[in-house]
Amino acid sequence: MDNHYHLLIETPDGNLSIGMRQLNGVYTQMFNKHHKRVGHLFQGRFKGVVVQKDSHLLEACRYVVLNPVRAKIVESPRLWKWSSYLATAGLRKAHPCFTKDWILGQFASTSKAAENAYRKFVRDGIKAKPIWKDLIAQSILGEDDFVEGLIDHVKGRESIPDIPKSQRFINRPALESLFSKDALRDKCIRDKRIEEAVEKYGYTQKDVANHLGLHFASVSRIMRIRGAMLKI
Repeated sequence: MDNHYHLLIETPDGNLSIGMRQLNGVYTQMFNKHHKRVGHLFQGRFKGVVVQKDSHLLEACRYVVLNPVRAKIVESPRLWKWSSYLATAGLRKAHPCFTKDWILGQFASTSKAAENAYRKFVRDGIKAKPIWKDLIAQSILGEDDFVEGLIDHVKGRESIPDIPKSQRFINRPALESLFSKDALRDKCIRDKRIEEAVEKYGYTQKDVANHLGLHFASVSRIMRIRGAMLKI
């Protein structure tokens, strides 16, 4: 894509952040050197989504190669040379670092039959609904039992920055629940809930401000006042 890319990675260790920093850093250096430019190429942190392999990974693979089509950049995934579609479909030699055995193995036992079935699978997905309607907590694609397992896994790890915030606080209450009608009637309770939303449950001040219809500066001021009160 013009300003971002999608990448499916299976990692046995919890070192995705380190790997992404290395990947983006090295690529940025090479890109800047080739184009005689300086500065950042990618802005902000990558967004990671945990995908349950058995139930959602194949659909995620299809979403990635169809993204240029849905964005109306090309009419067919085979016209987007930067994706893995051509290699998976048997239309181009795969890069040494790219693995396609698992994907093709979901369709048939022989390469030719699997590649043909894969091409049809991708074509059928052009008019299908995007997978993001099933996204949980903005970062998880999986069945209910898979999500429950992740909740247990991240308990007590809310302060680890390498785990995306949306996954660290997957079981946090919704803002609608925190800011009930009763809480909004009392300014003191409302301000306390604002502090809890940010400090305890990991919502950003902008998230809270947008939900309450307040200016960001107002929420920031409330947080400063609450912090000063705790220090007294």
